[in-house]
Amino acid sequence: MLGDGEFYFLCAVIFIGLVGTAGNALIIYALVVSKQHKKHVMIVNQNVLDLFSSFFLVIVNSLKLCNLRLIGASGYWLCITLLSENLIWWGTNGSVVNLAAITIDRYLKVVHPFWSRKYLRPWLIYSAMAFAWFVGIVYNTIMVFASTAVIDGVCYSYIIFEGDLQKRAYGIWYIGSFYVIILVIFIFCYGRILVAIRRQARVMASHSTSGSNAAQTQSHQIQANVIKTMTIVSVFFAIMWLPLNVYCLFTLVDANLIYIDWRYHFSVFVAFCYTSTNPFIYATKYDPIRKVLRGMIPCKKAVVQPTDGPGTNMQLTAARLQAHSQERN
Repeated sequence: MLGDGEFYFLCAVIFIGLVGTAGNALIIYALVVSKQHKKHVMIVNQNVLDLFSSFFLVIVNSLKLCNLRLIGASGYWLCITLLSENLIWWGTNGSVVNLAAITIDRYLKVVHPFWSRKYLRPWLIYSAMAFAWFVGIVYNTIMVFASTAVIDGVCYSYIIFEGDLQKRAYGIWYIGSFYVIILVIFIFCYGRILVAIRRQARVMASHSTSGSNAAQTQSHQIQANVIKTMTIVSVFFAIMWLPLNVYCLFTLVDANLIYIDWRYHFSVFVAFCYTSTNPFIYATKYDPIRKVLRGMIPCKKAVVQPTDGPGTNMQLTAARLQAHSQERN
């Protein structure tokens, strides 16, 4: 039976999953409508991964509310695939890898533009996207099979290890691969990007008297806005995923500390807040998405107002009808 605290926690997580599912789906829709999905395919992949994990966050925790008793092979596979949160972490870990790939992509395009135009082919971008899914699926599947079991009809995941050495190995690999290395990539790449952008801004300022740089200036502004958005996303990731990685670090130091307790639940709750609120960063910082979403709000739709008095609209309508009649004749 679920305790009151665990019941309310699961309800809160389901709510976060619903927000994340709706938010990421809306951002994907806005990217397609604004025709930005072909220009920013890795950002689309980021939102698809977050949508995937948010959707299964709702499904898995709804099943946990049912307090199912697992029996036989079907119960075991239900535990492995869903109740162990395996599918949730497929998308979540893949999202982390994809975020690092986006950072490296921006770094190459800004700091090494000539090299990226020559060697950064579309197949490399799509390979990086597929690699994010591959890493998320393979790592967590191995982790689940190594640490999950059904005992007395209950699914226990991420706590059944063969020994402390195996537990520490998986913990060190997770913290190092999905947090520490990712942060190093963020700091190095965005640090170099900011230096390059400032250098480009000084060069453009020295040529500001000529009007031929208008298109180039606009292109740099769009690029800088995308980079600013991804920088905020990265900083947000570093903060929101810190509690879970600190807790995992404590489990490596204290062998008696199990994964599943209130501290684990709290850190996971904070981490998934990142996945659910991440779409709103795109909505507020990325201009094409913001324009599409603003157009979806009825009160924000533009209304044509008369400019020369109350009879202007009638005069314009009459003139249009007359012109249409002349074209038909």
